[in-house]
Amino acid sequence: MYADTETVRRILTESGDTWAVVGLSTNRARAAYEVAGVLQRFGKRVVPVHPKAETVHGEQGYAKLADIPFPVDVVDVFVNSDLAGDVADAAVDIGAKAVWFQLGVIDEAAYERTRSSGLEMVMDRCPAIEIPKLK
Repeated sequence: MYADTETVRRILTESGDTWAVVGLSTNRARAAYEVAGVLQRFGKRVVPVHPKAETVHGEQGYAKLADIPFPVDVVDVFVNSDLAGDVADAAVDIGAKAVWFQLGVIDEAAYERTRSSGLEMVMDRCPAIEIPKLK
């Protein structure tokens, strides 16, 4: 409902390979940890964004999107829906090309704002489920 198959394909194959994963920490029990590993296996550079700024999967972490000192292509959001809109706005501010809200992360107003700003967006889907379908 929040992204057609073509939008999903474009983000996964054409938006770029640097993915900031907001909510990614060293906690292996969290879905973000596993999804980030899948993205890496498919050639994506995963940049952890978490208040603790931990190194995860061999990549330096940052406390917030604005702290990342290089361009980010896609912002993958693993935070509660009530916080996701602020993350989407920050993705627009840093010049990301796309925003991906994970399964269960829904903010229709943020979706509209992000799309109106010219970014591709997927909501309530998981790239670790979608990316293997492309191969």
